[in-house]
Amino acid sequence: MLTFEDCLGLCELDEDEIMAIAEHEHVPEIVALEMAQYLIQLPDGTVTIKRMIVEDIQHARENNNLAHAELLQSALKHFIATHPEFDAYRR
Repeated sequence: MLTFEDCLGLCELDEDEIMAIAEHEHVPEIVALEMAQYLIQLPDGTVTIKRMIVEDIQHARENNNLAHAELLQSALKHFIATHPEFDAYRR
């Protein structure tokens, strides 16, 4: 039987990014992991994932959960840094 950690090792995203997707989609982490791996293969998948994380950040800020917004901001920075589609954001 594969564990969450086993599946995470096979995924192109890290745990914080998966947790952001789980939060955004209101699904268990393992389902979010599967969604993430599917989305990352789509032509606009990285844009979709980035949008999800940005919306999570906005929601956390609107609810004055600044610590969580900061964690999500870190996840967003990591996501952008590890996906070459976002080279323009690094300049």
